[in-house]
Amino acid sequence: MKCVKVLSTTAILGYGFPLSSFEEGMKLKPDCIAVDAGSTDPGPYYLGAGVSFTDYYAVKRDLAIMIEAGVKNNIPVLVGSAGGSGAKPHLDWQLKIVDEIAKEHDLHFKMAIIEADFDKEVVLKAFEAGKVTPLHPAPQCTKEDILQSTHIVGQMGVEPFIKALNDGAQVIIAGRSYDPNMFAALPIIRGFDKGLALHMGKILECAAIASTPGSGSDCMFGAIYEDRFVLQTLNPARKCTTLSVSAHTLYEKTNPYILPGPGGTIDLHHTTFTQLNENEVEVRGSTFIPTDSYFIKLEAA
Repeated sequence: MKCVKVLSTTAILGYGFPLSSFEEGMKLKPDCIAVDAGSTDPGPYYLGAGVSFTDYYAVKRDLAIMIEAGVKNNIPVLVGSAGGSGAKPHLDWQLKIVDEIAKEHDLHFKMAIIEADFDKEVVLKAFEAGKVTPLHPAPQCTKEDILQSTHIVGQMGVEPFIKALNDGAQVIIAGRSYDPNMFAALPIIRGFDKGLALHMGKILECAAIASTPGSGSDCMFGAIYEDRFVLQTLNPARKCTTLSVSAHTLYEKTNPYILPGPGGTIDLHHTTFTQLNENEVEVRGSTFIPTDSYFIKLEAA
């Protein structure tokens, strides 16, 4: 049966994961290894200051395991929102770690680097043309806000990841990204439904937080098929349940049925969650509805 299997290592790169869980995931022969490295949860300071909220050596530990396994098994490794906030300084910080890992482990691979920074002049021009609008409940920004920002990033959609994979990248290090991208890109390339792929990515980006008991420091595994995807944990101490998976679908959302993102929304009006066994949940019915225009969320500090 045709499917794409995705191994999600941890909720945020650097938060760690048990090696035993990762090894169980590799036994299932994933088609890619992916992780979200960033979040706005720690607040705007880290974006503005150009520093990471995660520890250098913790990130290096996680990423070394992932890249070494990816290269050994000839599968891509995808990292989004590098360095925590995904601006150029954060990306450079992450790339320094990758460079150290490659040298220390004698690894050779083709790498794609995707920047997410927006030039102030580009944003100002768009602002003056009325093309920058507040994302509720944020207030309208001003010209001074733009001029005083130290870094402005755009939360990129899945398209740059797709291009990088199609160009043969084995390791992708990207700036600020829409959370599901890293997990959805390969399934979309392989022809699987975009709504299902992005919904699976929405859950996998927080890894075992979507299990019970939940943890941001453990792995999760997803497999997408023509008309569904199936999630499971890789640690016997945790289980995927319809409650844990459906609850995480609602995580950080203002609308239980519509999940907006770059280029469109994931529509969950007809989504179903089914318990297949004590540790596997099947999800069906999620669809992607493109917007008339392509919108990017800007973040600045």
